[in-house]
Amino acid sequence: MGRAFRIVVWAVWAIAAALLATPRPLAAEESLSTAGISRASDAVVGVISVAVEDASSSATLGPVRRGSGVVIGPDGLVLTIGYLIVEADQVQLLTDAGRHVPARVVGYDVATGFGLVQALIPLGLQPAPMGDPAQVHDEDTLLVISGGEDAGISMARRVSQRAFSGYWEYHLDHALFTAPARTDHSGAALFNLQGELLGVGSLFVGDALGPGQPPMHGNMFVPIDLLKPILAELITQGRSAQSRRAWIGVNCIEIDGEVRVLRVNSPSPAETAGLQPGDRIVRIDGQAVDNLDTLWHRLWSGGAVERDVALDIQRNGRAMRVPLRTVDRQSTLKQPAGT
Repeated sequence: MGRAFRIVVWAVWAIAAALLATPRPLAAEESLSTAGISRASDAVVGVISVAVEDASSSATLGPVRRGSGVVIGPDGLVLTIGYLIVEADQVQLLTDAGRHVPARVVGYDVATGFGLVQALIPLGLQPAPMGDPAQVHDEDTLLVISGGEDAGISMARRVSQRAFSGYWEYHLDHALFTAPARTDHSGAALFNLQGELLGVGSLFVGDALGPGQPPMHGNMFVPIDLLKPILAELITQGRSAQSRRAWIGVNCIEIDGEVRVLRVNSPSPAETAGLQPGDRIVRIDGQAVDNLDTLWHRLWSGGAVERDVALDIQRNGRAMRVPLRTVDRQSTLKQPAGT
């Protein structure tokens, strides 16, 4: 209890000091609950995973991943960010008491980015209740809590809520952006002051305020309301139905109305087709592409998961058409032996 208690005391002190230092009055819905903060802190654990041998994700994520997760089920079900446990061979959960508890992967959802793991022995921790991100407003006082050996808690504020398109064939219609930034954001839990879970940490960003706004370092959180309608699917199927969608295997960047390839995954349909870093994607199946949102949505909505797609590109000023055949991302991921 020692470390968790000290974290809660520090959090109460920090929040009180910050609120006294600002002229903005504390809204009624922001009333501080020390019991809620204590419950939230207790529910957050560290997540350590080791990828299977020759996992393709190790090229970008490394073979060993460390981050956080939050207990959301009475049977030791832990929610985290999916990239921590994708292609994982071994998973361990680290509690505040210093226990290392073995766990297994339950699900990885490509569409939302959520990951689920299940403790293999009782954690003895109460699950965190889920809150409603729609009730959060910009500048509301929130808490970011991470777990593991370097567990920490800090105050944050939501600075924007908006659509987000990731370079790795990923899109959310709405995501939560907070500041100040935390570097231990992977799987960290975002709570309101009543200790209700609002989101799971995914990224460090430099544009927390959004496009066209002044630069601001912050974090992107996947909102918890995206989990509620798919949780049963994740537990029983390992992913949601919306995660069964076409994948080509590229990382792209959007600059000044142009979409260019940053990296080509190996192996992937894009690699087989000969796409290269620096290629500008001009059209997909005849539809003009000037942003990531258009590219990803056209890829996912254009037909069957496995189908022929035509990319019109420009390479070194020369127009080219690149045909490729998409695949289901899940089919490319390595699984532990015996699964």
